[in-house]
Amino acid sequence: MTTRARDIGIRIGQGQPGPANAITDVAGVRVGHCTLRQDLADGRRVRTGVTVVEPRPGLARLSPCFAGVHVLNGNGDATGLEWIREAGLLTSPIAFTNTHSIGIVRDSLIALERERQTGDMALYWSMPVVLETFDGVLNDINGFHVRPEHVRAALEDAKSGEVAEGSVGGGTGMICHEFKGGIGTASRVLSAEQGGWTVGAIVQANHGQRASLLVEGYPVGRVLSRQELASPFDTRKLLYPGMGSIVVTIATDAPLLPHQCTRLAQRASIGIARTGGGTEDASGDIFVAFATGNDSLPAADYARRGASTLPLAMVNNDYLTPLFQAAAEAVEEAIVNALIASGTERIAHGHGVHGLGVEQLRAALAECGWRAR
Repeated sequence: MTTRARDIGIRIGQGQPGPANAITDVAGVRVGHCTLRQDLADGRRVRTGVTVVEPRPGLARLSPCFAGVHVLNGNGDATGLEWIREAGLLTSPIAFTNTHSIGIVRDSLIALERERQTGDMALYWSMPVVLETFDGVLNDINGFHVRPEHVRAALEDAKSGEVAEGSVGGGTGMICHEFKGGIGTASRVLSAEQGGWTVGAIVQANHGQRASLLVEGYPVGRVLSRQELASPFDTRKLLYPGMGSIVVTIATDAPLLPHQCTRLAQRASIGIARTGGGTEDASGDIFVAFATGNDSLPAADYARRGASTLPLAMVNNDYLTPLFQAAAEAVEEAIVNALIASGTERIAHGHGVHGLGVEQLRAALAECGWRAR
């Protein structure tokens, strides 16, 4: 396993993580990756992939979840969000990939779902949720290297428990705060008095400026920006600071209604802000939150009608604050985990992107007055 924030004494927020400190601590949620890493004969480098989040075991359309969406900044793209906004339902897995692979991942998810769907398919339709960030600095993004078999591999890899982080899956070619970025995850478990629910987050972090980076509130980015990094390349020769995006998925087992899921998704903005992000024009910051607490919603089978009414549970608004706090903390920690897990990536022409090394981060924190907890 890779090193994580808590392994080096970083304690973000006041909440307690779940057993895996991952989005998979929400019962039934599974995560899978397919990582593409290849150096081609013509000098092009493939550094990309697919990450999938399955909200429940089995076909998502047969057991939908209430869900909501929030867009902090719209310089990005996604599929399937309008139906979530309209119906408040998540009826597919959620996939992360690169900007130019949204279409193939979406189409592949539809084809794979059709393979697994039984019964009359005459009225079948699907609008999978696929989110993207741009990996064209480190990856040959216009080579369109993500193919249907890679989406299949990510789905087949989906599992509960520990989640691989850093330069894996959709995060393979991503850059965060001008260091190597990628996939990160974290979770929080509320006390019994707060409801006992779990909140988990997973991010594909490809955003932010180095000088603005905060860890546990300490301005480590200012220190890191002054340092001469021990290699002949620097990301800032390749792009302007802040170029990129972050996409987030938040899951909870609390019985939230769709409008409450939207409110939960909004709290991803706070976690991003606490690490010094969320202020760039050239960043697509798109968040989806889903809740598994109502587990008897009718299948998204548009050829048949379910019951005319349904019994539902709803979290009293008086108990939402701990959920919001948990979501913000989980997103904040997930971003730091993504940075720590991602190593240096070299690319052509003597350029590349530094990983944020553990000792480098600890030294910057110490200079700011931090002490491990």
